[in-house]
Amino acid sequence: MRNKDVLALILGGGQGTRLYPLTKLRAKPAVPIGGKYRLIDVPISNCLNSGINKIYVLTQFLSESLHRHIYQTYKFDIFYGGYVYILAAEETTSGMGWYQGTADAVRKQLARIAEANVEDVLILSGDHLYRMDYAEFIALHRQKRADVTIAVKPVGRADAPRFGILNTDADGRIICFYEKPKAEELDGLECALSSGDTYLASMGIYVFRTDVLQQALRESDAEDFGRQIIPATIHKYRVYAYTFHGYWEDIGTIRSFYEANLALTLPDPPFDFYDSRRPIYTRPRFLPPSVTDGCNLERVVLAEGSLIHGASIRESVIGLRSIVGEGVRIARTVMMGADFYESPEEKLENRRLGRPDIGIGRGSSIEGAIIDKNARIGEGVVIRPHTAEEGMVETEYYVIRDGIVVIPKNTIVPDGMII
Repeated sequence: MRNKDVLALILGGGQGTRLYPLTKLRAKPAVPIGGKYRLIDVPISNCLNSGINKIYVLTQFLSESLHRHIYQTYKFDIFYGGYVYILAAEETTSGMGWYQGTADAVRKQLARIAEANVEDVLILSGDHLYRMDYAEFIALHRQKRADVTIAVKPVGRADAPRFGILNTDADGRIICFYEKPKAEELDGLECALSSGDTYLASMGIYVFRTDVLQQALRESDAEDFGRQIIPATIHKYRVYAYTFHGYWEDIGTIRSFYEANLALTLPDPPFDFYDSRRPIYTRPRFLPPSVTDGCNLERVVLAEGSLIHGASIRESVIGLRSIVGEGVRIARTVMMGADFYESPEEKLENRRLGRPDIGIGRGSSIEGAIIDKNARIGEGVVIRPHTAEEGMVETEYYVIRDGIVVIPKNTIVPDGMII
């Protein structure tokens, strides 16, 4: 069923500093995940599977690869209708400039929102991993005659300080909202409809009546939805909660990105890409099947177009066009693969210049790492897990963050290096 009178706004996020160096050369929603997808594919696919085909993606930082991916992936014919449009921050005669926050980004696009001529606006983040039927979300919003509806997820006391915490009356109307309360401030915020220390955490997913969104943003210069706009609406408008009980992960840090990927290798993963009724779409690449020869693979997510020879791999995600040489051992690693194959002539030229082939060279041992796209890891390289420390260690060849070694995109790691 089409939700023709709903517009989805997907917020492309800020600089993504907590995901650095994965965001060194790309926007946060363009970060690859699950071997072959990008983070932006998740909310767009959720929209399409929910019958929502009017979609704006608001972007700002390092957005070229995100723009290219969306352009190459989401094209609708004249019979299906709908669109996925990119609204980049821009300077105009009306004074528009860089987005200063989530609310400011939407405020600067109110004219485009009005042009869509819809009843409700669905506001989403471009860096969450989950599968949700927004049609049910919007149905509750309209059933309650709500002005604003917030998607919430029950969380325990230990996790509550990481989120905006709200409480509701017996009808589900929100009566209070606290942005990331301290542990000592949680008493009395327990969900009245649940037993024990259960709290309702905002997922950063909202439905606004279009006129209410316009009014709330025009009457305020607030820059952020979670910290400013949402708390201000509680007592002025009819604001309700929609409780979501499925898997949901905010891919905001290197650690959360790493763990969400490795969770895909579990026998019964909390999130999987194998729901034929609600698939996650991505760009068709027309790659050949992967080849493994003399390998030992245990709990491995292996994307297409890969060539793996004589390697031992366990609990890892191996991305598109990955090349892994003989005698390589890989464990608990996210390898993103490559954007292209090298020709024999290119390999000879790179070797003449002292550069390893793209992929992982013979005899290397890698554990507890993230290998970004197009990395060239030489022969006999050793990468070991590190103890999580405050701050970040950055060198020419790697970054260590949250105890995870990240090899940035296009990096060359010479033969025999030990990290």
